[in-house]
Amino acid sequence: MAAAIEISEKAAVQIKALGAQKGTPAGGLRLGVKGGGCSGLSYFIDWSNEPARFDQVIERDGARVFVDPKSAVFLAGTVIDWQQTLMQTGFVFRNPNVKSACGCGESFTI
Repeated sequence: MAAAIEISEKAAVQIKALGAQKGTPAGGLRLGVKGGGCSGLSYFIDWSNEPARFDQVIERDGARVFVDPKSAVFLAGTVIDWQQTLMQTGFVFRNPNVKSACGCGESFTI
């Protein structure tokens, strides 16, 4: 069985805040992987009002993340976190499957 995807406490707070802001507290962050970028694969995130039929639903403290089955293979063991620094504010993905990433951090290779 693949390692579970986890949501950090800070990311859960931000996901719940997004749901409240969008007026869809039962919705969730859609996280996926698509082909592209200089290293071959890249993450994408969006907001979804509900999970799709075969989505994996990850929950923490009322925050929900939806992951399609194909992306789940590449995201097994990933920790979804929230980072706020002088240079960057947003979700970050600590993915143990990544073998290499591009300099900008937007794409990766498994």
